[in-house]
Amino acid sequence: MKPKVKAPNNNETLKLIQKYNINTVCYSSKCPNIYECFNKKSATFMILGNICTRNCRFCNVTSGKPHLPDKNEPKKIAEAVKTLGLKYVVITSVDRDDLEDFGSGHFYNVIEKIKKLNPDTKIESLTPDFQGDINALNLMATSGAYKLAHNIETVRRLHKKLKPKSDYDLSLKVLEYYSKFKITKSSLIVGFGESFEEIEKTLVDLKNAGVKQLTIGQYLQPTPKHYPVKKYYSDEEFKILENMAKNMGFTVASGKLVRSSYKADEL
Repeated sequence: MKPKVKAPNNNETLKLIQKYNINTVCYSSKCPNIYECFNKKSATFMILGNICTRNCRFCNVTSGKPHLPDKNEPKKIAEAVKTLGLKYVVITSVDRDDLEDFGSGHFYNVIEKIKKLNPDTKIESLTPDFQGDINALNLMATSGAYKLAHNIETVRRLHKKLKPKSDYDLSLKVLEYYSKFKITKSSLIVGFGESFEEIEKTLVDLKNAGVKQLTIGQYLQPTPKHYPVKKYYSDEEFKILENMAKNMGFTVASGKLVRSSYKADEL
């Protein structure tokens, strides 16, 4: 059965985001936890604009030709974090394959600006694959981020179908590289038609790549044009997946409305 999602109300977090004219993945991807997180004065900031150079079949973020990065964005986000008094923030972005460094320099500047204005704030950096560029990955590894994350999203068999411009093995290599420097996290979405055996194999791949933390959540089709939901997992099935991951040594959050940034500070 499809889980019910609450709509966000008009609160301080939303007003602040509008004031600073900054993007959140909460709105751009229609995250099902937006109501809960905004009312807790929490948000995942999405940098480098809200237009992605890739076109994943499950994602509601607009794809196309992006604008140039906003040079004032690092300062605006750092000030927003300070105003809200956030102790833990997640920074993510659209894919920027149009940029020479794939947006990694801007990513680094946002993290460092937040740390300068908010030295006690922990930052989780949820990055694209940067096409595996070693210089980009090194920037993230040497940044002030407390945790590095990159989402595998789905099992090997479905990866190219759902993420035609991405690569399953490249994502594993990115995570393996990150794991040499920081706590490393990934996310798996279910409901695309994968089997439990394929999920288990993906968990093994993530474990071998050095991933320590994991989220598992239900795919919800954003619009009729997106990839259809093949299966709605029950609470019992999410518990089975949670136990499977825990038995492999992961710290895990698993549930219908769990997303990669959901209760990131608690995980």
